[in-house]
Amino acid sequence: MSKEGQKRNVVIVGGGYAGALLARSLSGSLNPHKYNLILINERPFAIHLLAGARMTVSEEGNFEHLAVMPYDNLFINGNGRVVVGRVTEIEETAKGKGGWVVLQSGPLDFPYSRQEMHEHIQYWRRMYERANHIVLIGGGAVGIETAGELRDVYPNKKITIVQADDMLLNPTYPTKYRKDIEKRVRARKIDMVFSELTDYIPQYGTMGLTTRSGMSLPTADLIVPTFGPRPNTKWIASLGPDVLDERRLVKVEPTFEVVNHPGVFAIGDITDCNEQKQALKYTTHATVAAANILSFLEGRPRTKKYKGSTEIILIPIGKRRGSAYFDILWGIVLGDWFVRWLKGGDLVVNQTRRDRGL
Repeated sequence: MSKEGQKRNVVIVGGGYAGALLARSLSGSLNPHKYNLILINERPFAIHLLAGARMTVSEEGNFEHLAVMPYDNLFINGNGRVVVGRVTEIEETAKGKGGWVVLQSGPLDFPYSRQEMHEHIQYWRRMYERANHIVLIGGGAVGIETAGELRDVYPNKKITIVQADDMLLNPTYPTKYRKDIEKRVRARKIDMVFSELTDYIPQYGTMGLTTRSGMSLPTADLIVPTFGPRPNTKWIASLGPDVLDERRLVKVEPTFEVVNHPGVFAIGDITDCNEQKQALKYTTHATVAAANILSFLEGRPRTKKYKGSTEIILIPIGKRRGSAYFDILWGIVLGDWFVRWLKGGDLVVNQTRRDRGL
């Protein structure tokens, strides 16, 4: 908080897709004589996760450099700054009156510098190259895309996806689409094992994998978890027991204001919005939240409301194959040409760079 008469601080925690879009929007709207705009992120750069599978499999496309994006030009007219650190909690002075964020610095679980990112990527490329039978644990979008990228580079390696459900993806999507993408994955000579769970991920160098039911994949020599991480909401839970729902997601109003906490807004993966967590939805999240943040700062009612998004998913299975689903009309399924045109080629990295002023 700033003292009376001084500039007020507007703090955004997290510089991923949603946070970066919100920071850029607010930097063009906030009066720099009245407000300090501060973006706090764990790394001094953003990672374009849609390119993660491809850049850890091969050097093609130069994604190691293009998908690791600096924040240098994020703020319009330089109206904002980045602080590198991890937020561990929020302390409110009084509801609607602001407070403090508490930072923790130090080593993180994921690569923290560009050099560490380079080493991490090179490590995984070596692991994939050396392996004979790669097992991917998780049959969601990440697992499918990783399998496709591997098949492009290694046409003869054995690749297996182990999925806990009885089909790929999750029940948000209709059976016809889940079966369509299974057919396309099998056409790339990728094996699938359904309705199997694993209790642990063996270390590299350990041969074989045994599932909870006792099924064995004895030739597996590289086991890779490809299920998505849970959103980190522990830090915002410090506001009180009313902040999170039973799934540990942040309860938000249609304005994206945190329930019972005026002046605190949440967008992106951490929200309890009834939708799949996808970057393509977060442009709308940021637009709605930015309008309401400006209203809050100016003492006006927050009237802009989020009405949800149509479920859309585009999954490349390598650079030239893939499947897409649009939850409109009867549910539209599109194939290779559409995914290749819209996503498979550059994995939306160029548009994402433009969104960050690069």
